[in-house]
Amino acid sequence: MTITPNDDSETAGPLAAVPEQGAEAGRLERLFGPTGATIVEWASVIAGAVLLALVVKVFLLQAFYIPSPSMYPTLKNGDRVLVNKLSYKLHDVNRGDVVVFERPPSEAESTIPDLIKRVIGLPGDSVSFQGGHVFINGDQLDEPYLPEGVTTTSDFAPNHCTTDAPCLVPPGDVWVMGDNRNDSKDSRYFGPIRENSIVGRAFVIVWPLNRIAWL
Repeated sequence: MTITPNDDSETAGPLAAVPEQGAEAGRLERLFGPTGATIVEWASVIAGAVLLALVVKVFLLQAFYIPSPSMYPTLKNGDRVLVNKLSYKLHDVNRGDVVVFERPPSEAESTIPDLIKRVIGLPGDSVSFQGGHVFINGDQLDEPYLPEGVTTTSDFAPNHCTTDAPCLVPPGDVWVMGDNRNDSKDSRYFGPIRENSIVGRAFVIVWPLNRIAWL
């Protein structure tokens, strides 16, 4: 009986692979014994998983806990959000984005190193407040994410940003504010933030389960 090339190629792969796997397992057993070999194999799997998780956390995604009501009702105390760290490597910051950024140097030291706010003003914009509303370059900003009746003032903030003396956003900076306008320490207090201080864009609430939603 003649064996065709197709028969040979279909059977040689799996049969050849078995000794390789067995040989590897045998080497581990000879070195560490059966129990030790199992431990080594699981340790390798766990180490690989941890390494992958670190790569994802450092370069791609990171979960953040919301410890304050400054972004209420968009974000509530205890929410957890996922932040995309690649967003602003691929495109510019957009008005309306919810961003996590490093605590400004002018702010008092805290155990919370990062803050989360919404981008209101972009580089080159003028920001002012009038009649409880935000104006960008003289035009009232549409803010559908704010509950009805919420007003924006700067009465008790260092940066008043009036119509006659608007706050200007320098190149490379953005103006950020919390959605909870009456309980948010934001750019009205510490001024614009550097774009390069932004950790990434928060794009989804992942916890608690009844709060899962895109941002």
